[in-house]
Amino acid sequence: MAEILDGLKVSKEIKAEIKAEVEKILEGKKRAPHLVAILVGNNGASKAYVNSKVKDCEEVGFRSSLLKFPSTVSESELLEKIDELNKSKEVDGFIVQLPLPDQIDQEKIIMAIDPRKDVDGFHPENFGKMALEMDTFLPATPFGILTLLERYNIETKGKDCVIIGRSKIVGRPMSILMGRKDFPGNSTVTLTHSYTKDIEEYTKSADIVITALGDPHFLKGDMIKDGAVIVDVGITRVDDDSPKGYYLAGDVDFESCAAKASWITPVPGGVGPMTRAMLMKNTIIAYKTSVYND
Repeated sequence: MAEILDGLKVSKEIKAEIKAEVEKILEGKKRAPHLVAILVGNNGASKAYVNSKVKDCEEVGFRSSLLKFPSTVSESELLEKIDELNKSKEVDGFIVQLPLPDQIDQEKIIMAIDPRKDVDGFHPENFGKMALEMDTFLPATPFGILTLLERYNIETKGKDCVIIGRSKIVGRPMSILMGRKDFPGNSTVTLTHSYTKDIEEYTKSADIVITALGDPHFLKGDMIKDGAVIVDVGITRVDDDSPKGYYLAGDVDFESCAAKASWITPVPGGVGPMTRAMLMKNTIIAYKTSVYND
């Protein structure tokens, strides 16, 4: 039976470390790090996620601001606010919660964010630096996976790593990071996606499988080899007859894969808490490297 890669436990450790750093900052009579979140519209999942980020900020001692805009907000209004945040000496990092309404060009919004305050790690400048193995902000979910593998000392050097899903925020950056010259990294990486034929031919030989599809229970036990390390990024609401009316499912069929794997992340409690913790980590990195804190 697989051992658990406990993201909830590790995320609490990371937030405790950040809180201790913030306490030292405040003892030095400096202001607390400040994270701003922009929320457009009333998407339930986005609201819940942003509210959890505000709670995380309170927990570690950050100042946080939540800026809410109606779904009818114009692109120019949003760009004006981003420009204001870019110039503010009181803001260390900010995020624009995605997705955005149809009238707004998402790429234009991402491009408008000052890369030095882009704690989501989505700006092309930061993505390019990541690809070149330069110091930069890493996207929070891949950063969280790397940190989880590091804290559990999971060997990645020379291992075959299969990634399922090629999204810009998880799959693609994860493929770059697992192949980098570092730990975790130095893996031989295969990036699979919806056009990959016979995905199980790849997953059956993989030492590490990272799946980010959003397809509940996609990865079955007969698709992996004995002793594989399984990282499940997916999280989907699946309707059922429980009092809540749903349960949260990952991309991995947990029971059948846990019977064969050496390590596995649960859903919930695996990658999700790590994503939130690494946003806090990126924010304190932004604070410490800010031109306003020299």
